[in-house]
Amino acid sequence: MKSIIIRDNLQELYKDVYSPEAMASLAALSRFNPIIKEAMDIRIKKRAERQLTQTRIAFLDPETYIPNTRIKVQDARDGKFEGSVIPPDLQRQWIQGTGPAAKPNAGIESSIRNVAYALLSGADGWMFDGEDALGQVNTMSLDNQRNLKLAIHGDPVFLKAAQKVAGEMNHWAKGFLGKTIISNWEEQLNFTTKIFRARGLHLDDRHIRDENHTAMAAALVDVCLYVANNYKALQEDGSSIVLYLPKIQTAGEAAIWNQLLDALEKELLLDPGTIKVYVLVEQLEATYQLMEIRAALGKHFVGYNTGRWDYINSVADALAWDKTFINPNIEDITMTYGYMARYEDRVRRAVNTPDTNGNFALWQGGMEPNIPVGSEAGVSASMKKALAGAEREQRDGASGKWVAHWKMVNIVRPVWEKAGQPNQTGRKFPALTYTQQDADGLVQLEPASRTIRGARNLVSVALQYGNAFGQGMQAAALKAADFFGNDDILYLMEDMATGEIRVSILWEWVHKAATLTEADTATGTKAGDVFTPALFGRILEEEYDKLLQANNKDVFDASKNTTLPVAKEIAAVYTLSKTKAPWFADLLNINLNNTSLEIAKERIKKYMDTFSETGKRITQNLDFKIEPLTANS
Repeated sequence: MKSIIIRDNLQELYKDVYSPEAMASLAALSRFNPIIKEAMDIRIKKRAERQLTQTRIAFLDPETYIPNTRIKVQDARDGKFEGSVIPPDLQRQWIQGTGPAAKPNAGIESSIRNVAYALLSGADGWMFDGEDALGQVNTMSLDNQRNLKLAIHGDPVFLKAAQKVAGEMNHWAKGFLGKTIISNWEEQLNFTTKIFRARGLHLDDRHIRDENHTAMAAALVDVCLYVANNYKALQEDGSSIVLYLPKIQTAGEAAIWNQLLDALEKELLLDPGTIKVYVLVEQLEATYQLMEIRAALGKHFVGYNTGRWDYINSVADALAWDKTFINPNIEDITMTYGYMARYEDRVRRAVNTPDTNGNFALWQGGMEPNIPVGSEAGVSASMKKALAGAEREQRDGASGKWVAHWKMVNIVRPVWEKAGQPNQTGRKFPALTYTQQDADGLVQLEPASRTIRGARNLVSVALQYGNAFGQGMQAAALKAADFFGNDDILYLMEDMATGEIRVSILWEWVHKAATLTEADTATGTKAGDVFTPALFGRILEEEYDKLLQANNKDVFDASKNTTLPVAKEIAAVYTLSKTKAPWFADLLNINLNNTSLEIAKERIKKYMDTFSETGKRITQNLDFKIEPLTANS
């Protein structure tokens, strides 16, 4: 077995997670680590080249082959590839919940309650998040894996928690819905399809390095641990092994995922195509290659999910060089806005293009971030908005959608229940086309507001999210500080994507001299004024001060001189730096478990200097110290 280095004594503390079969799988697949690192280097180099040459993303040449495959681009577009039959437990996925299986700094009896809420919610599927919504402080990625293994294997620790949680959920449901939602908690646990979102190819694991002392790709670690530890129990229960794959940018990257999954199936003696995957469409470039990505993932692929925040961020990043491309207030960029509507339309056309065997794929609609907690008027207004969004997606062809909180399941699910059909695969839409007009539509802006109120919302939520991230709460209920105490304005469940898009839009406004569309009395600005670095700095200080003055409910007092100052420094440097960092998350990740502002400043500067000078990201855990390799190693 190849030598894999696990930091500290974690292999002993988490021997149930780092099980022999999981470690054997990881050792066998460690050969993919340099392949993934090379792919990420290519991604960053392409980004730099586009910015230097001021080139927009384009469709692939139909006469070329998809990288890392033998599939011709035109064949992929024509459906001349073998895809997957949708397995029975994925045929009806009206509502998929999302969220992590662990809590920060919590004992197992408390932490595992996350899984109980999910599996008792009545959701058709639950995507247990290993990426954007899962905190990475300390050993949370391992706690996440442990809790899922305990739940999937029906461990008494989980069952005890689930019984108690069922009573609490019914108590809430009686008050809000006027009825209970769980009649038999043990049977209810088997209703929801278990799905796991691995981390993207661009992230490194914080605890493992390969035989060359290189940080192991987090995607590789997540998939090996989850599948190797749970595939037998899932199959014994008649369940599919299902993953969500995030942040795929190109069909070539999808092909690497396909090779990795094929190799894992071979290692575990699973039939080819046993592992099924959804792909989150979170990258602009992926929308230019939807059929190519389907083809590259072959028998593994079952569907697409249309994300919002990450996708907007990717559009902004791809056009960072274009001074004419400036997003409006984030509240105005809905799924029916300009480039978002065109992206969603391409996804629904792609999944309804048959493969060579006549198989279609699923379109899982976007996220519903609302939580039904607040004033009666606030909840009523927000639930009407949530239902209207779900009804639009159902009408437009989505087979289901996501919710970010278990309380939303029984509110939104009736939209698809009323429609009655398990899914909408094979629904007739116009065939995908690949014209210049199609390409231009994917970056089409529409007239919308750009205001000081919008800027304050961006800054306040970005600061709060960075603060929550540092505390291990990558899924957090947030709203702008000006609305603290106003129960008519509900908190929204946010994850890493919310931080990314907020600082990304702020970077746009600052560096592209965005003009405001409305006057603002407090700042003395008027319509037509430029959003300057000085104006950003003023708003940053004002919003930061509001958070320092906030009560412990909205901003933990303990964070006000620890993680909050670090979050402010990261947001400020990201937004004001001439060089746009590729990921806000990178700067947050290198400061995990660090509450020293001085150390944070050193790390942020090191990252930005390194990226500016060499184009290299710093992605490894800076607190993972090992002896360097020698000539005799």
